[in-house]
Amino acid sequence: MIGGGLAGLACGVALAEAGWRVRLFEQKPFLGGRATSYVLPNGEHVDNCQHVTLGCCTNLADFYRRVGSADKIKFFDELVFLDPQGRRGTMKAGLLPAPFHMTGSFLTFAPLTTRDKFSIARAMLDIVAAKGKTADLTEPRPISMLEWLRRRRQTKGAIGRFWRVVLVSALDEELDRTDARYGVDVFWKAFLMNNTGYRMGVPVVPLADLYAGCKAAIESRGGEVNLRSPVRSLQTEGTMIKSVQFDAGREESADAYVFAVAHDALFDLMPETIRRAEPSLANLAKIKTAPITGVHFWFDRPVMNEPFVTLLDTNTQWIFNKSMLYGEQKETTDIPEQYLQLVISASYDLLKKSRQEIIDICLREVRQALPRAQAAQLMKSTVIKEVAATFSPQPGVDRWRPQQQTNIPGLFFAGDWTATGWPATMEGAVRSGYLAAEAVLHSSGSAGPAHQFLQPDLPASGFMSLLKI
Repeated sequence: MIGGGLAGLACGVALAEAGWRVRLFEQKPFLGGRATSYVLPNGEHVDNCQHVTLGCCTNLADFYRRVGSADKIKFFDELVFLDPQGRRGTMKAGLLPAPFHMTGSFLTFAPLTTRDKFSIARAMLDIVAAKGKTADLTEPRPISMLEWLRRRRQTKGAIGRFWRVVLVSALDEELDRTDARYGVDVFWKAFLMNNTGYRMGVPVVPLADLYAGCKAAIESRGGEVNLRSPVRSLQTEGTMIKSVQFDAGREESADAYVFAVAHDALFDLMPETIRRAEPSLANLAKIKTAPITGVHFWFDRPVMNEPFVTLLDTNTQWIFNKSMLYGEQKETTDIPEQYLQLVISASYDLLKKSRQEIIDICLREVRQALPRAQAAQLMKSTVIKEVAATFSPQPGVDRWRPQQQTNIPGLFFAGDWTATGWPATMEGAVRSGYLAAEAVLHSSGSAGPAHQFLQPDLPASGFMSLLKI
């Protein structure tokens, strides 16, 4: 197993449970890939970017259960939005059954006008009537989410304060560069099909703490987890991989090799003979990437009571109250300082800005959104730019995403960029790992009902359960 991100870990744990001896190699000194955390020189633990899950992410939930991390995720039923005018809106399920469970909070959502709400409601009913697959999603030319919204005459406010807010955060891409199929899928699976699909799960520990159980799950079954172990070269015989070489002359051979690395690094790892034999490798360069920027603020006093809020019409999209999430903020008046993490997805405009410029922009927005921050002193801050945080869900990108099983016996791929049916999310990464594990077992002839790892989607509830979905 080459790569210790979520895809590699999910695949490795699944294969270990199936009785295989897994040897996992990760080039970094920690597990988790892009969804991890590290320690600053002053001892502060920071996530490279805040990662969350939703109630509809069934495979990620299954993975957390397998590795003993389910209790490290806290779910919230209410999503809070703030606009620059100080208007506050909340989204939460009410007493009505799906797909109408959010009607009450939607009708009273202050940042949207009545005209905005009517246009959104029309588009939502269109999704429901088509069971998540509107006719224009199957056109020969894939369309962007922005085009999909314009065809449904969405207002400027609806697009900017609703659709964009949800989808840029969920998919890490702007609406005009997002395949409409992914955008519609987010609302279908998270907000319409089931009344719990939208619930947000946030880790209450640093991300790296989620993966201790992965190492134990592999090693307790006779496997190995090797950190600081970058691949240096592959030894091949024709198109077959004979061994993988690491530092200090270490060479490993196996019955199956699963490469769970970033798609833009995989091509360079593969020898020319394998590139020629596996056509999907040539398409990887066509899959673009998108950035995420995380900004970390430590204030000298509490400035926020909520666990997280979403900001509208600002660069900053989310503010997470890490002090509260980590359990350090029992009573806000008794805590001398507060740690906040800000998230900006699809942060193209920030890539060329200096860290100080980003801090200045975000600090102004935080102080506008959180009045108590105006009198608070910013004690320290840091900025983490993930230039290639995810693959871009551009229209038609699925044609370039390879399957987990290749044309070459013994060679498999895992990663959110493989063909999973999901965009670049932690759920997509785990799905790819499970699919790769199933492919390994199938190719060895040992697949069976007990080795079906992929979990079904969240079932329809309420009125939606009456439809044949």
